[in-house]
Amino acid sequence: MNIPKSPWVSSYGDLPFHLHYSEKSISETVLDTAAADPEFTALSFMGRKISYRELSSNIESTAKAFYNFGVRAGTRVLICMPNVPQAIYCLYGLNRIGATSVMIHPLSAIEEIVFYLNEADCDIAITLDQFYDKFQSVMAKRPVKKLIIAKVSDELPLIKSLAMKLLQERKFSKLHNDGIAICWKDFLKYAAQPISGEYIAKDKDINTEAVVLFSGGTTGTTKGIRLSDRNFNALALQTAVMSHEEIRHSKMLAAMPIFHGFGLGVCIHTMMVAGGTSILVPRFNVKSYAQLIKANRPNFIAGVPTLFEAIARNTYLDGVDLSCLKGVFSGGDSLSIELKKKFDAFLAEHNAKVRIREGYGTTECVTASCLTPYDKEKEGSIGIPYPDTYFMICDVGTNEEVPYNTEGEICLCGPSVMLGYINHEEENANTLRLHADGNIWLHTGDLGSMDEEGFIYFRQRIKRMIITNGYNVYPSQLENVIDAHPSVRMSCVIGVPDPYKMQKVKAFVVLNEGVKDTPEVREDIMEHCRRHIAKYALPYEIEVRDDLPKTLVGKVAYNKLS
Repeated sequence: MNIPKSPWVSSYGDLPFHLHYSEKSISETVLDTAAADPEFTALSFMGRKISYRELSSNIESTAKAFYNFGVRAGTRVLICMPNVPQAIYCLYGLNRIGATSVMIHPLSAIEEIVFYLNEADCDIAITLDQFYDKFQSVMAKRPVKKLIIAKVSDELPLIKSLAMKLLQERKFSKLHNDGIAICWKDFLKYAAQPISGEYIAKDKDINTEAVVLFSGGTTGTTKGIRLSDRNFNALALQTAVMSHEEIRHSKMLAAMPIFHGFGLGVCIHTMMVAGGTSILVPRFNVKSYAQLIKANRPNFIAGVPTLFEAIARNTYLDGVDLSCLKGVFSGGDSLSIELKKKFDAFLAEHNAKVRIREGYGTTECVTASCLTPYDKEKEGSIGIPYPDTYFMICDVGTNEEVPYNTEGEICLCGPSVMLGYINHEEENANTLRLHADGNIWLHTGDLGSMDEEGFIYFRQRIKRMIITNGYNVYPSQLENVIDAHPSVRMSCVIGVPDPYKMQKVKAFVVLNEGVKDTPEVREDIMEHCRRHIAKYALPYEIEVRDDLPKTLVGKVAYNKLS
């Protein structure tokens, strides 16, 4: 296995190669944090501050309510909510009794929710009142036994709560008296009922299922990913160490959604374990995000590249001092070289002492598994592995390691690697493989390489590689070139079927503000491509779009382009 031996890596600050991981569940770990620092703010939500003491109390109440509701260890409960406090209480409350949280996006389509309920075998679901009508349609296709409906106003300060009820929530449908739907406040009344026996999952096996997240589905069938307490606690400790900054009593702007490993693992659980504050952002738009930065002066921000691109091209943060930032992290999608340069310049112009640090990971290992070091970066690299996480680059389709600087499939091994997929045993066998060293390695389906210093370089998903006339073409490389053109804001490159070449290359671009779509502009972009791209990989067409389709987590949905 290629374990870096260079002097630079061996002397890398105070980063330990091995960490000591908690033997407790995710809820126990967070409750320990709360007991040690009860008055500090754990969550901030639309002006309301929730202390660790209150968070602890709400976790226990939610756990008791679920237990008296009939939920037991091993039960899977669907949580279909944005970043609101009730979702956090449910996550840790369910874990407290040994149950599993199945996290999905509240904007999922009806058929998608039906699929999630069936795939994870859930009979209880929690959502917000604004999605109640949608769940009525869902339940017509796939009934649940109980549907818990929460309101944003329940977690707001008095004046904001009244305004929310008056201006928004009164428009939503009232709950039907059908014995299935129950409002959050009535659900919590179950916590006051007597409990027969012990509701807390004692001696919980931290290597069993705690959370189910669903893969994005952009490269194949959407699958439920089974993650353990150990996976999440390891990820939290690794992330805290790799950040190289004090997280305790720091603030993280939690805009990444909790149905995504990045949002749940980094923006929430890492902060809760380390004793920081998560500023919950239930709905992202650039203007409100900028206002939150101004009002809260967070120490950490994290997001997908499209978030940083949106911040950099808008004027909402003009003149704002960002010296409060200790860390800016990009993940979830490939960060182009041009966007990194652009956002690093943006940070410097706003008095920030940090640069954007790109990470890499998959939901199959919760989220991040490597990160650009705080004091050394290499152009095009996604960083070095987390402590106790090992990377191996294998010849595609095999378990055989390739030499340094040779392209192959990125494989990794470590304490955050998933338990497996729900109902996909063949996929499990292909993805989680026993190697000759006796360890289980996660085969990511991503192409990349490793250099002699242990820096990892991501190419892209294997399935996204374009083969044209027998040549391998990597869209992310072409996108880096196209994004460097002064008229281009962002681009996406795909392969389209061709009877002669198998596939041919097509580019979609979004122009910068003020640039008009003219034949001259397109030709100038194409000429730029001719200067920087091999002839066999040149786009046969450049199509200008006002915007590019996005997945629910903000990645460019290249599979929706044609």
